[in-house]
Amino acid sequence: MGLRDRLRDILSLKDSPHRLATAFALGVFIGISPLLGLHTVLGITVAWIFRLNRIVTITGVFVTNPWTIVPIYTFSTWVGAKCLGIKNIVPKIDWAHITFSSFLHELKPLLLPFVFGTLLVASVSAVIGYFVIYHAVKKAHSLGK
Repeated sequence: MGLRDRLRDILSLKDSPHRLATAFALGVFIGISPLLGLHTVLGITVAWIFRLNRIVTITGVFVTNPWTIVPIYTFSTWVGAKCLGIKNIVPKIDWAHITFSSFLHELKPLLLPFVFGTLLVASVSAVIGYFVIYHAVKKAHSLGK
């Protein structure tokens, strides 16, 4: 089932536009957050805690997937670096003598821009996602009546 099919399913659910949009927005925020590897578990947990639709929340989480994660995280790190005033974000790596430890050391300066950028991009994306889903569900419900 593709994203388009999931979105069509969201529009047909009999929950309020606010609750469906909130579930989706929380999912988008979690999916773009820097907590890589925990997105799905966090999405299900948050949906359960707030009694939101789990499928809608997970659909939001899956905005970040194997095809989109590199562009989203690269853009988010770039945004974080720009916001934090970091000019040179590309580390100089000695590829001839690289070790796992030295690679992690070289990437350490990107950690703060990554965390800041993903949280900022996740917040903006969640707000946009909320309004898009809210209005789409509201329109779908009005057409269905």
